[in-house]
Amino acid sequence: MPDAVVLDMPTDLRSTNARVSPYGLEENVGMEKNHRGFTALTVDIPDTSKVQRTDAPRPPPLWRTPEFIFYYLVAAVAIPLMVWVPTNLSSPTHANYAFFQYKLSSGWLFGRQVDNSDAQYRAFRSNMPALAILVLIYVALKSIYTRFATRSITGIPTNNTFLVPLTLLFAILYLIGLHGTSTIKIFIILTANYCIGKSLARSRAGPIITWIFNFLILFANERNEGYLFSSLHPDLAPLDIFKGLYPRWQISFNITMLRLVSFNMDYHWACTLPHPPEPKSTLTEKQRSTVPHSLEHYTYANYLAYVLFPPLYIAGPILTFNNFMWQLRQPVDIRPGTIIGYLTRFLITLLTMEFILHYMYVVAIKDTKAWQGDTPLELSMIGFWNLMIVWLKLLLPWRFFRLWSLASGIDPPENMVRCMANNYSTLAFWRSWHRSYNLWIVRYIYIPLGGTKNIAITTALIFTFVALWHDLSFRLLAWGWLVSVFIVPELFAGKLLPQSKYGRYAWYRHVCVCGGVLNVLTMISANLVGFVIGTDGILYMANQITGSLQVHLCRRGM
Repeated sequence: MPDAVVLDMPTDLRSTNARVSPYGLEENVGMEKNHRGFTALTVDIPDTSKVQRTDAPRPPPLWRTPEFIFYYLVAAVAIPLMVWVPTNLSSPTHANYAFFQYKLSSGWLFGRQVDNSDAQYRAFRSNMPALAILVLIYVALKSIYTRFATRSITGIPTNNTFLVPLTLLFAILYLIGLHGTSTIKIFIILTANYCIGKSLARSRAGPIITWIFNFLILFANERNEGYLFSSLHPDLAPLDIFKGLYPRWQISFNITMLRLVSFNMDYHWACTLPHPPEPKSTLTEKQRSTVPHSLEHYTYANYLAYVLFPPLYIAGPILTFNNFMWQLRQPVDIRPGTIIGYLTRFLITLLTMEFILHYMYVVAIKDTKAWQGDTPLELSMIGFWNLMIVWLKLLLPWRFFRLWSLASGIDPPENMVRCMANNYSTLAFWRSWHRSYNLWIVRYIYIPLGGTKNIAITTALIFTFVALWHDLSFRLLAWGWLVSVFIVPELFAGKLLPQSKYGRYAWYRHVCVCGGVLNVLTMISANLVGFVIGTDGILYMANQITGSLQVHLCRRGM
C-alpha cells in the first residue's frame, strides 16, 4: 500500500501541509507544496516510501517529450470516443431505443428526455429543492439562536457548546418529520447503546458488547423491516399510521450505527487510556479524532447532538464523536468564501450529472439489458458510464450534506477526493472513495485488529464488514471478497518491485503502468458486481464482450 497520500483539495479546510499516513490518517510533516496548473485540482500521490524526502532529486518533466505527445494524441481520440459511444446508444434512432424508452422521463435540457431511472439518485434529485429550503431554515435559526444565546452569556463565548440545545430540538423535529412515530424506536436504540457505553466503559467487555449490540440491531432492522408497532402489541397499531416522509428509517440507520460505535469506543478509550493534558492550541483533524475529552463531556445531550446532527444524519460524511465535540469546543474557522466556493463546485458537479443523464441513458440500458447486438466497445462503455454515474450519485448527496454542515460550523471530511476515473492504485482508490468511512474503519477496526501486522487478514475482514454494512446480500459479499482478492497483486508487486530499489530504471515506470491498467480493470469488475449489475450481470456482460469480439474477428478473417 502507498504509505502517503498528500491532499491538496480546494474543498478541504485543513492545512495543505499535511501527510496522510497509511489508510488516510493525516500527520503534520511541515511539507511545503507548490502545485501548479491542472494537477493542483486533484490529489498528488507520491511514491510508496514511508518517509517522503523533499530534498531528493526529481526526474525531469516529460510533458513535452515524444512519448507524452503520443499520449495526448491517443487521449484526443479516445476521450471524445468514450463520450460519443454512449450518446449514440441513447439516440432515438438506435435499434435498441424502444427497449428502454419507457424508463425515460421528461427532461429540461434542450428538449431531451432524462434517464432518471436510478431510484436512489431520483429520491435525492426530487427532494433537493425541499432539502435546500430546510438548509436555509436551519442556518437562519442557528444564526438567530446564536445572537440571542451569546447575549445571555457573560463575556464573549469561546466555544459553540451552547448550540447543543438547538441541535437537539431541531434534530427531534427533523426525525419526526422524516420517520414519524418511528422516532420512538430510534431513541430506544440510541438510549440502549448509551447505557452500554457508559456502564461498561472501563471493562474490556465494553467494546465487544457494543459491536455485538450494533450488529444485532442492523440484522434485526433488516429482518423486521424497521419493526411495526402492531407486531409488538395490537394496541400499538395506531402508532403505525404516522410514518413520516421517509418511513424506512432502518436504511439510514446504517450511518447512525457508525456514530453509536464511535461514541462508545471514544468514551471507552477516554476512560482506559492515559489522559493527555487539555490541549491549548488548535487541533489538527487527526488530533480532533484521537485526543479524548475530559469525561464530563461524554453526556447524553452531547451524544444525541452528535448522533442526530441534522446536516449529517441521513448520509454523512461521518465524524467521530471526539472530532464533533472538539469542533464545538474549538470552533473551526470556516470563511464565507470557502462555503461559496464549495457551493460553486457542487453546482458544477450537479450540472455535469444533469448533462450525463440527459445525453447518456446507460442506466436505463443496463436495467433493461437493451444491449443486443452491441459491440465490445459499446458494452464496455455502458459499464464504464454506469460506474461514473454511481460515483456522481454518491458524490452529490455527500457534497450537499457536507455543504450544509460547513454552513452550520462543522467541518466533516470530504468523502470523494478523487474522480472515479482517476485512480490507478486499488489501495489509494479505497482511501479516496467514501473517505470519512475509511477513516472510521481505520480508527475502530483496522488499528484494533493489528493494522499492517495482519494486513491480508485485516483487509478481508474489513471488506466483509463493509459489504455486510452496506447490504445483507450475496452480491455485496461477493464484491467485498473480490476487492480483497484484487488488492493482493498490488501488495505483492510492491514487495517484489519496490520503487526505492528499481525506481531509477526506465522500465520501472512502464511496469507500473501495466499494473495500473490491471488495477483499473479489476476495480471496474468488482464495482460492476457490487453496485451495478451483480455477479450474474458481470458474467453475462463478459460473455457478450468476448463473444462479440470473437464474431468480429471471424468476420475480418482473423
